[in-house]
Amino acid sequence: MAEVNYKKKKIIEITNVTKAFGAVTAVDDVSLAINRGEFVTLLGPSGCGKTTLLRMIAGFDLPTKGKILLEGTDVTQIPPNKRPINTVFQKYALFPHLTVFGNVAYGLKILRVPNGEKKLKNGSVKQLYRKLTKAEIKAKVERALSVVGLAEYGYRNVTTLSGGQQQRVAIARAIVLEPKVLLLDEPLGALDLKMRKEMQLELKRMHSELGITFIYVTHDQEEALTMSDTIVVMSDGAVQQIGSPKKIYDEPANAFVANFIGESNLLAGNMIADFKVKFLDVVVDCLDKGFAKNESVDVVIRPEDIELIDEEAEKAQMCGEIISSIFKGTYYEMEVVAGGYEFTVQSTNGKEVGSKVGLHVTPNGIHIMKKMRATNEFIGEADGENLVWMCKGDFELDLPEGVEKGDKVKVKVPFDAVELTDDENDGVIGGNVTQSIYKGTYYQVQVYTDTDEDFLVDTSDEWDINDRVGINLRREKVTVEKVEEEEDE
Repeated sequence: MAEVNYKKKKIIEITNVTKAFGAVTAVDDVSLAINRGEFVTLLGPSGCGKTTLLRMIAGFDLPTKGKILLEGTDVTQIPPNKRPINTVFQKYALFPHLTVFGNVAYGLKILRVPNGEKKLKNGSVKQLYRKLTKAEIKAKVERALSVVGLAEYGYRNVTTLSGGQQQRVAIARAIVLEPKVLLLDEPLGALDLKMRKEMQLELKRMHSELGITFIYVTHDQEEALTMSDTIVVMSDGAVQQIGSPKKIYDEPANAFVANFIGESNLLAGNMIADFKVKFLDVVVDCLDKGFAKNESVDVVIRPEDIELIDEEAEKAQMCGEIISSIFKGTYYEMEVVAGGYEFTVQSTNGKEVGSKVGLHVTPNGIHIMKKMRATNEFIGEADGENLVWMCKGDFELDLPEGVEKGDKVKVKVPFDAVELTDDENDGVIGGNVTQSIYKGTYYQVQVYTDTDEDFLVDTSDEWDINDRVGINLRREKVTVEKVEEEEDE
């Protein structure tokens, strides 16, 4: 009989899971499969839905829609204590009155394990259970403490331990129950930088030794890249990309991923033809094809992929001036202004501020991505003469002939047709800035409204994350179409 490769078998399947808290959708139609024995990291900024997704896997929150399967069994409605899953939180929640041994042993002391069956008079069979013996508990606790590197600490009081040691006790307490899946919710957040890096390596070692599935939540890109087999990048409650750390870094799926994972130079461009892209009025070779002629795209160039050469060199694709140079230990990080864009360049060869340089990037250093969307689209309702009610606001827009009050309309809003105001009262509606990406000659800003809809905005102004803004529309750039009955959802 052929040996089964369990590492390739799905242990968790998340299918079309949505979680809404009132009018706010925290997790939006997420589907994800996790293989047995994988180290999977849910990565994204605060509020992206990663912890909510983890809590649904654990059973602490129930999905509004969708299913969660564990080894093929639907556990969506099963409570946390009935799932073979344990969770380690950022706050360790250790019992201060117990020793290290006592904290780790706590779950084992209340555990009941199968102990044979008893046949009842009516012919049915009753499963019998027993407590673990002291010897069994001692052996399991000592094994768990050995795995986390605390074999000699069993009878120390937890209050005498460092933060890193307390974190190890919390992990030992979780793994001692031999779960099939271990969930870790930003467990290193309370540690200092040096201890975080040490614990990253320790967690990777523990994962390799235990062989169980780890699902790790963090907003720290370096943590995700260091420890993971697979990274799930999330934003706005949705999965943006799933892949290995190298795949995510080298081939980001969209502008958000490119901007969030590592440092990047992100520019707006156009595909002139297969293998040729134009940005900052320069046409360069790339490795991408299959785009429409002159299709608008996002271009990513990592700082380490830019070579600084003599500005007169034949292969110089553009020329610029160094405005900043900082030694980072193993490389220099320089800011170079070229074509109106401020490039970040990382090189082992530093150059002085004020130096004129040429820039060269090979085709495999240029990554082309489709835009997340070409325009903003909303469904609204005609609310009178040249008025459209959408996102809980009345916008003055030009209605096509034949549209009457109460008719459903589709509103297409180009990114440059949105105006943001400092005071939300100066806008038709208000919202919060959730993302801002520099694209060379402008910033692309994402604004979420109070009705849980989002606008992408191209603007010359730089906005900070969480800025409260007002939203107005340039009516001459907005297109309104009547929604026919078959389009009406």
